[in-house]
Amino acid sequence: MGPASGETVARSQTRPARGQRQQCAKALVSSINLRDLTGKCQITWDMSACEGAGHVSRATIVKEREMNPYSALPASAFWRSAVAEPARHDIAGLWQPKFLIERTDNVVTYGSCFAQHIGRALKARKYRWLSTENPPEDVSDETASEYNYRVFSSRTANIYTATLLLQWARWSFGKAEAPDEVWLDAGRAVDPFRPRIEPDGFASADEMRRMRGVTLRAFRKSVLEARYFVFTLGLTERWINGQGGYEYPMCPGTAGGRFDPEKHQFENLDYNRIVTALEEAFDIFRAANPGLRFILTVSPVPLTATASGQHVLTATTQSKSVLRAVAGHFADRCDDVDYFPSYEIITSPVFRGAFFEPNLRSVKPKGVDFVMNSFFRDMATKFGTGEAEAAPRRQSRPKRQPLADSADDLVCEEQLLAAFGDRK
Repeated sequence: MGPASGETVARSQTRPARGQRQQCAKALVSSINLRDLTGKCQITWDMSACEGAGHVSRATIVKEREMNPYSALPASAFWRSAVAEPARHDIAGLWQPKFLIERTDNVVTYGSCFAQHIGRALKARKYRWLSTENPPEDVSDETASEYNYRVFSSRTANIYTATLLLQWARWSFGKAEAPDEVWLDAGRAVDPFRPRIEPDGFASADEMRRMRGVTLRAFRKSVLEARYFVFTLGLTERWINGQGGYEYPMCPGTAGGRFDPEKHQFENLDYNRIVTALEEAFDIFRAANPGLRFILTVSPVPLTATASGQHVLTATTQSKSVLRAVAGHFADRCDDVDYFPSYEIITSPVFRGAFFEPNLRSVKPKGVDFVMNSFFRDMATKFGTGEAEAAPRRQSRPKRQPLADSADDLVCEEQLLAAFGDRK
């Protein structure tokens, strides 16, 4: 390290001997004093040892100045002050939100299982979480929950991939027609695109198509009336009908239907494919609702199973890494898209896995609370709304939930895949 540009340091024109240069270098290293890394630095550069060497004429340089770009960075930019020194639960500021969600703003939530936590947290704090497909008034909360009402903002069930979101966007806004495929099971009709939305299936194919039409209109309505669209990216792996060119949320034969190797194909989406799908979906939504803003998250829940041929651990890492990169891409490029780091908060080694249940997959309630408290606290810190002091309040646990995650009552169709592993 040497004096910065502009400092007045006279140097001898005579090159010192090797021993003198070593003595000077040692003095320089030992005497530099950086007193404040968060702002301007006062540097005391005692070079008395170098005077004798004859190549620096001034003994002490004391000057206030900006050293380099890192000198002005806040404490949160440095691992030691932001991560290593605070207690784990005092780590804050992980999100720098772009938007302030007001309690009067309509917020809709879709995506993988973890998106349900955000909807619940919004409701618990009296924010306007929008549900555009509600059960009949005389239906009990227990029955409404059994039929998957108010799990997401309309009864789409889990939307695990960006391409599946695009499929819902095209169907809802008249860009494409939903396929006519129906799965029949013991005289009941199962919707291939929401195979567990009704616990016993629909009475007929006509009823299934009519009720899907209700959901498509509700999905469209939620987009039109929302101020914020929250979407949790869950998977890169998907199953498609190769002949029809459409996507299923679950592999046929797992949650319903019959698997046909001639028709049903596995795909593991890459980065470019996901970016393209999200861009098209967002453009459809923007055209319908120019004021809409998007908040992306990545589910921290590992894959239940993989059909990629990899070990499920490495498949999980690949899938989540790609999804995280895509989310960052949109947040960096688009003023109307933000990314909330629920994935990092739960999975970072800093938290030593403390937020996972013993199965190392399900997220503990305290992990969910930490994530959602971070969401509202960081938004309050950024915009000074005072919401950081608001205590989280959990909704009462439903008496019965189909496909509920054992740890936190999430409705997750993907959880069904674990049963096939139990047969091994």
